Amino acid sequence: MNHNLITVLFGLAASLSWGAGDFSGGLAARRSNVLSVVIAAYTLGFAILIALAFMWSEPFPSALDMFWGTVAGLAGAVGLVAFYQALAVGRMGITAPIAAVLGAALPVIFSAFFVGLPNTFQLTGFVLALIAVWFISRPERAMGRPKGLGLALLAGLGFGSFFILIDKVSPHAIFWPLAAARLSSIIFILAIVLIRRQEVLPKKAAFPFVILAGSLDAAGNAFFVLATHSGRLDVAAVLSSLYSAVTVLLASIFLKERLTRFQAIGILVALIAIPLISL
Repeated sequence: MNHNLITVLFGLAASLSWGAGDFSGGLAARRSNVLSVVIAAYTLGFAILIALAFMWSEPFPSALDMFWGTVAGLAGAVGLVAFYQALAVGRMGITAPIAAVLGAALPVIFSAFFVGLPNTFQLTGFVLALIAVWFISRPERAMGRPKGLGLALLAGLGFGSFFILIDKVSPHAIFWPLAAARLSSIIFILAIVLIRRQEVLPKKAAFPFVILAGSLDAAGNAFFVLATHSGRLDVAAVLSSLYSAVTVLLASIFLKERLTRFQAIGILVALIAIPLISL
C-alpha cells in the first residue's frame, strides 16, 4: 500500500478518535470542572498507553525518545490550558479558529523548511484543510470580549509544537513516549488545578464520559504517531486537525445541535481537501 495513503488513513483515524474524545470530554465537562475532567481522562489514557506498551512488547525507548515525549506533553498541556483561558476571556469567534489553524499550520511550515514542499495537490489540500479548520472552529456569532489573542496564539503554538515534538521520537517507539507525554501533561495541569484550589477529581456523573474521552484520546495519539512514522508530518498533522469536524457532527447527531453555516461550509471544504492530500 502507498505510504502516503497509510499516513492519510492513520491521520483520519486520529481525527476520528480525537473528535469523538473531545465530544465525550465535552459531555463530561458539563457535569464537572473542565480541568479535573482532563486530568482524569489523561490519567486513564496514561494507564492505557502503558498497558499497550507491555501488550505489544514495545522495547523501552532511549532517554532521548522519552525526552521528546515529555516536552511534547508539556507543550500540549500549555496549549490546552491557554486555549481554555482564551475561550474564557476572549472572543470565541476569534480565539478558537486562531488556535486551531495555528496548531495545524505550524507542522506544515516546519515540514516545508526541513523536509521540503509537498506536491501541488497536497499543498492545495493543506490550504483547503486549514480553511476548513477555521470555519469549523468558528461559531455563528462571535461571543465574549475582544481579548485573549495572545492566549489563542499560545494555544496554537502549544498544539503545533506537540505535533512537531512527538514526531521526533524513533520510528520503533510509539506507546512509551506517548505515556511520557501524558504524564508530563498530567503533572502540569494538576499543578494548575492545585494552585487554583479547584477540584482534582471529577464528579461521579462525569466518569462514564471521562472513560470514553481518555480511551479515545489515547487512541488518537497512537494513530497520530503511526501516521508520522509512515509518512510526512504535515500530512499527518493537517488531517488529524480535522477532529473538530467529527466533534460538531457528533453534537449534531446526538445532541441535536444545529450546524452553523460556517461549520457546514467547513465540513464540505474538508471533504474536498482530504482526497487532494491523499494524492
